[in-house]
Parts: sequence; C-alpha cells; structure tokens
Amino acid sequence: MKRRHNVIRFLKHLFSSVLPVSWQVHQHFSDSALKRIEKAIQLSEQAHAGEIRFVVEACLHPMEILCKKTPKSRALELFSRFNVWDTAQNNGVLIYLLLADRDVEILADRGIHQHVGNDGWDTICHAMELEFRRGNFEVGVLQGLGEISHMLQKHYPAGSDKSNELPNKPIIL
Repeated sequence: MKRRHNVIRFLKHLFSSVLPVSWQVHQHFSDSALKRIEKAIQLSEQAHAGEIRFVVEACLHPMEILCKKTPKSRALELFSRFNVWDTAQNNGVLIYLLLADRDVEILADRGIHQHVGNDGWDTICHAMELEFRRGNFEVGVLQGLGEISHMLQKHYPAGSDKSNELPNKPIIL
C-alpha cells in the first residue's frame, strides 16, 4: 500500500510539474483571493506582535519525490529561506501549502511554538485540510490564519512598537 501511495504521489507531482505554476495556483486561489489573504495577514498582525507568512507551492520536482522529500522538510527549507525564524521576538509562523499533496504544514519559531506545541499546530492544519478537501482553499487558509492570529494575540499581544518585519504578500512557488 505504501509503495502504491508513493507511485501516485510521484505521478501527481510529475504531472503538476509540466503545468504552469500560475495556472495551478489560480485554479485554487484567484488574484482577489490572494489579495484577501494578504489583507487578512496585515489585519491579523495589527492585533499581535507576531509575523505570519503564507507560501503556496504547486508541486515538488519529481526527483525530490523520488528522494522522499516530505512537505514538512520542504516547509523547513522555506522557513529558513524566507527568514520566518528571524523575528525579534521569535514568534514568526509559516503556513506552507503543497497543492499536489493537498498538504499544509505550519512551522513556528520557538517563542510561539513553546506556547502552542505540535498538537496545537496539527489541529489547525487538520481543520484547514478539511476545507481543502471540500474545495474551499481560501476559506481554509483564512480560518487557519484566524486560529494562528488568536494564538499570537493570546501570547504576543500588540504593543506600541509594532513593526512589520516580514512581507504580508503570499508567496507562490
């Protein structure tokens, strides 16, 4: 069964790799949906001292699938590449969506992670993935953003010296 799953995963990523990334992403997120997500991040960050990044990737290179790269390991790469770990209060959060796998990963810097833990992030991911299975990608992301914002407000309320350390615009890979 595991081997069959790996073959199916490989084929999904192989097929996705021949399609234009922008077309694949726009099948699930219109330009206006991406703007609403950006605005939701901006509004969220006004209510707390944390930083949130949203990255959506259509697929991985088929060789990465053969090397058994997981969405979690890819999210770790992007967490570093986009400096989510480098916020002043160690409270950056990355939401990573890999469309070919319909998998979402949330990675958080140590400051906020110590308060929420793996179980808290997994609960948010699961709720988002349920919406994705229903075809509600924007709704899933916005609900996840709301839950993350709630956690950040609870543990890192907005102060008077709130600067925007990371861009709010969704990243499409």
